[in-house]
Order: sequence, then C-alpha cells, then structure tokens
Amino acid sequence: MIEINNLTTNSVSEDFLRRIAKIVLEGEGKKEVGLSIAFVGQGRMREINKKYRKKNRVTDVLAFPESKVLLEKFRVGLFQKVQGLGEIIICLREVKKNAKKFKSSFDKELAKVLIHGILHLLGYDHEKSETEAEKMKEKEECYLSRLKTTDSNDQ
Repeated sequence: MIEINNLTTNSVSEDFLRRIAKIVLEGEGKKEVGLSIAFVGQGRMREINKKYRKKNRVTDVLAFPESKVLLEKFRVGLFQKVQGLGEIIICLREVKKNAKKFKSSFDKELAKVLIHGILHLLGYDHEKSETEAEKMKEKEECYLSRLKTTDSNDQ
C-alpha cells in the first residue's frame, strides 16, 4: 500500500508517484510493502530536518524507516497501518528549485528524489562511503531509465 499525503497547495500526480515506487520496489524484490509519501512546505521541512538531522535548512527529501516512524511516533501523514518501509517526506518547492538549477523537468526531479528516498528506506546510504554512494547513484540512474522506458512504452 502506498499512501500519499499532499499537505501543500501544489498538485502532484499520484499515478506518477505510484508508478515510480512500483518500479523501484519491484526492482528491489519488495512487492507488497507499505510506504507513506508526504509533501510539505519549506517551513515544515526545515523543522523536521532540524529536529531529526540537526540541520537547520530546507532539503528536498527525507526518509524515515518504519522503525523510526514507530519508535518516535513520527508521522506527517495519516499513515495508520505502518507495516513496511516507512515515510518519505518531500518538499515540492525544493524539487522545483532543483529542476531549475539542474535544467531538468519537475517530473524528473520529483522522480529522482522519490527514488532516492525509497532507496534510503531500503538501506542504501550514500553518506556511509564512496562505494555506497556510487552504488546508490547507479541504482537511482537505473530506476530513472526504467521509468523512461515505461513512459515510452505507454505512448
């Protein structure tokens, strides 16, 4: 089950988000897992990042594994039956800034941060070592290319 909680005034395609999550989860051998995705504004993202990572700045994506969600009773959304990976929190304004900064589309940047968040929940950590960072980047690129492939097959 993938639960999506958009706590902003921006609209986001839930079908697009579910398709991305499905590609990554199936690719990692995780077909039947729970996942919560929440969209928040910059102020809320800064608060969460400061509280949980001790970084007083806005970021594009944060991922909280199920154990952290349960232990700290941390939920942005209404995710009642947390049985699975955990929660991904995305700041859409930061995604838009990244798209402009990297001369990319909003959808591509949104896909990148969602894939990045899911990989974190699955245990990948680019901050551990250079090897882990490379492995995670390869996975991200792999799933982005799979998303492009499914998009061209849909047309």
